[in-house]
Amino acid sequence: MKCVFVTVGTTSFDDLIACVSAPDSLQKIESLGYNRLILQIGRGTVVPEPFSTESFTLDVYRYKDSLKEDIQKADLVISHAGAGSCLETLEKGKPLIVVINEKLMNNHQLELAKQLHTEGHLFYCTCSTLPGLLQSMDLSTLKCYPPGQPEKFSAFLDKVVGLQK
Repeated sequence: MKCVFVTVGTTSFDDLIACVSAPDSLQKIESLGYNRLILQIGRGTVVPEPFSTESFTLDVYRYKDSLKEDIQKADLVISHAGAGSCLETLEKGKPLIVVINEKLMNNHQLELAKQLHTEGHLFYCTCSTLPGLLQSMDLSTLKCYPPGQPEKFSAFLDKVVGLQK
């Protein structure tokens, strides 16, 4: 079983859920050898219909106390750019695609994703470029995120969010 886990955290990111559950995206995900897609949709209003065929399963839920298990099981995580979700995924050593929510103003999330991408830890895109990225990405090029450096990460976040000059 190869599994893709999509998380939007506690917020809603309907564009991402709609994009990733669209028939062409599902087809693409399946063609890459994944046979399970788990969507964590938070407060979203887009609620895809779960289904299961011989070759593919789509699961949908709003919240769980912890996403650890789903991240652990996943072979690929597609996440909103929340720092918590990103860090948790990277620390588990899972390949990560961060999808930037272009509707958020003053998007410091973008800075975070760009920085981690520059360091080679993840791929990032927007909803509109996600299908193309799925097609072209090479997960073997991603570098492991050095575990156990939350202070480095939070210092970086502080800088990005402008708490430190």
